[in-house]
Amino acid sequence: MRTRLLLVCVLVVSVVMFCAASDSWPGFRGPTGDGRSHTKNLPTKWSEKENVAWKTEVHGKGWSSPVILGKQVWLTTADEVPDKDPVPKKGGPPANPVKEVSFFAVCIDRDTGKVIHDVKLGTEDKPGYCHPVNSYASSTPCIEEGRLYAHFGSNGTWCVDTATGKVLWERKDLKCDHFRGAASSPVVHGDLVYLIFDGFDVQYVAALDKLTGKTVWKVDRKIKYRTDSGDEKKAYATPAILEIGGKSQLICPSAECTIAYEPKTGAELWRVSHGGMNSAARPVMADGLLFVTTGYPSKLLAVKPDAKPDETGMLPKESVVWRADKSVPSQPSVIVNGGLVFMVSDGGIVSCLEAMTGKLLWSERLDGEFSASPILANGNLYFCNRSGKTFVVPAEKTFSQPSENRLSGGFMASPAVSGEDLYLRTKTHLYRIGGKQ
Repeated sequence: MRTRLLLVCVLVVSVVMFCAASDSWPGFRGPTGDGRSHTKNLPTKWSEKENVAWKTEVHGKGWSSPVILGKQVWLTTADEVPDKDPVPKKGGPPANPVKEVSFFAVCIDRDTGKVIHDVKLGTEDKPGYCHPVNSYASSTPCIEEGRLYAHFGSNGTWCVDTATGKVLWERKDLKCDHFRGAASSPVVHGDLVYLIFDGFDVQYVAALDKLTGKTVWKVDRKIKYRTDSGDEKKAYATPAILEIGGKSQLICPSAECTIAYEPKTGAELWRVSHGGMNSAARPVMADGLLFVTTGYPSKLLAVKPDAKPDETGMLPKESVVWRADKSVPSQPSVIVNGGLVFMVSDGGIVSCLEAMTGKLLWSERLDGEFSASPILANGNLYFCNRSGKTFVVPAEKTFSQPSENRLSGGFMASPAVSGEDLYLRTKTHLYRIGGKQ
């Protein structure tokens, strides 16, 4: 009898823990970091008047994706003060039309859509130039029990108490010249917060103690670039912690190459050369292959990351199993599922390739331009474009005509999923699509 009771208790606790884990969306591209959700009943039809549980206006400008834990939905944004008489810097980017920018972390009640916290984290006078397609709050935060880690590139990183909205620590001394604004998102693993700073001037990776914000390690990229142009050295990719050969590795794409580090020490494990600049997509792994995109010019590589590197740490050429260069995105990340690779180019070409060979199975055009990364749920792919349309496409070997949904405003942020609901951030609002409690 005691044994049965113990087994029942263990089962109940396990189910509760599984539900809690599957109900969260803790960072960029979700709990597994690859855009996949295990929910079975995600909505496929909605509009401004249909299937919207709530719609909440978000002040300022920010392209960060929402993150979700428990009853809280968090996102970041930035309020800009225009400069009426901007002066261009010689040899630099165009004149900055922004004189001052303030950074915020906003918490919204998951059930009601009401704003619970609107935390002003800091203000930057005369901030670096940010391209209009980008924003000063494009980096998606990370959330865990009791803490939010909000990152704004070289403008600062803050840790916030999610219960009170109080700032627990901040770092504003990690600098680089983003030249066109920041976009790389933080990653939390174990006791560390990982950040990539691939700037015009310097390029490095840093690991911070998540409790104190102090630097645990910091390593320069040491990449042999093919050019002296700093514009071609910058990148925007988010790192990924992946299990390779039975050990955790920190995979950090950049301009020219992708580098793997030992997560606790920052020691370099290997690198693979691929060329390109402005790398932005997050790497994903499936079936023993690592899938990375190069930015511009856009290429997709399937790499064997467990290949033996040479004496310089470079993986051999044969570790690259295949390359694709047609309709490869420079901004949206790819989805890999069931032996298939799905991707949408910035210009709206959606494609399906065999994961093991790179063979193109189909390629079709969707309407509009795309910056947001897609998600996969219940066998469907969700692609959000800049004009506010979301296309729901079956994730299959043959193309099926997608369903099309439209909301006011455009999408720059990637979708999030929690429970059976879809959370969509447009340029002006956050929507909860669905509404089942």
